[in-house]
Amino acid sequence: MRRYRYEIDNVRSHLRSLWVVIGLLTLILVGWWLAWMRLPSQLTVHIPPDLRSGAVLSLDEIPAPNVYTFAFYIVQQLNRWPTNGSDEYGEAIYRVSAYLTPRFREALVADMQSKARAGELAHRTRSLQAIAGAGYAAERVERVTTDQWVIWLDLELVEHLQGMTVKRTRIRYPLRVVRYPVDAEANPWGLALDGYAGDGPQRIELKQEP
Repeated sequence: MRRYRYEIDNVRSHLRSLWVVIGLLTLILVGWWLAWMRLPSQLTVHIPPDLRSGAVLSLDEIPAPNVYTFAFYIVQQLNRWPTNGSDEYGEAIYRVSAYLTPRFREALVADMQSKARAGELAHRTRSLQAIAGAGYAAERVERVTTDQWVIWLDLELVEHLQGMTVKRTRIRYPLRVVRYPVDAEANPWGLALDGYAGDGPQRIELKQEP
């Protein structure tokens, strides 16, 4: 009788152990499920353009060439007036507004209004292009913080007024770029132009270095 009693006690003890294990596994599964629910549905990974030597990046790291390319593309779009600057300068600001901080957007609108009052937009076309031999280089990108950069772009600005060239100037644009993950749908880069650094755009000679 005593032997059967010991067997029953052992079975009960074993059942209690199993319930403890089941409880622990349930807690682990619930923890994994909560962690999985909090994972983002999309991840943005910035891949550098040159992968010949490979690349090791963290998820939140943005390579310098990508920041440079972003700044060049947006500032080129802002200065693209193929027909009439009176209409197209404002249209350009609106078109890339998702890639501008509110402060810089207001500064560009003020610049547009100033140029309009001075008669520098009507029937004027503008284009901005890279200068041969003055493209991306590591020293043209300064990482100020993990979320802010200063980019030096050496570009040639060309303006025409009713078919006549009225301006052909080489300009250095020191642009502030900031991390801007506000609307991934409208701005998949997660970056924005935040204005000019230092004294702003300056006329340059090609031989000048950043």
